[in-house]
Amino acid sequence: MSLAPRLALAALSFSAGAAQALCLPAACNCTVATTSVAFGSYNPLAFGNTDSTGSVKVSCGGVAGLLIPFNIALSAGSSASYAGRRLRSGGNSLAYNLYTDASYATLWGDGSSATQVVSSSVTLDVLGLSPAQSFVVYGRIPGRQTAAVPGSYSDTISVTLTYY
Repeated sequence: MSLAPRLALAALSFSAGAAQALCLPAACNCTVATTSVAFGSYNPLAFGNTDSTGSVKVSCGGVAGLLIPFNIALSAGSSASYAGRRLRSGGNSLAYNLYTDASYATLWGDGSSATQVVSSSVTLDVLGLSPAQSFVVYGRIPGRQTAAVPGSYSDTISVTLTYY
């Protein structure tokens, strides 16, 4: 009897939430755009992890010379748990998570439950604009999830940009 690997397609999409501003709207405004994490096919019999990346891009405008600090938070997704994010296909699921770094050491979340937000800032140039800043989202599905069944798995993560 031979064991053929079962394959699952996994994708993760981001939805950009409303930006939250503490500075006056006439002085500054920022927007966020995202690129989804697409894991592709997952082999539950493989020993290695399945890794992929996406991105969050922040663009700001407003009064030239203004320093705009900001934080980027990611939601827990459909699992409502940062430690146990799940991609779903009907009643089936795959464990995965999102990280701020290529070493997959720091969970990207909202700053709670041992997660971190990504913080940065931008100083607006003479036109009151600045180049967009892009931040990589590192995604990982751990290997050897042998209960995985073929199908298309997905989750939706909300991105919250807070700028000051």
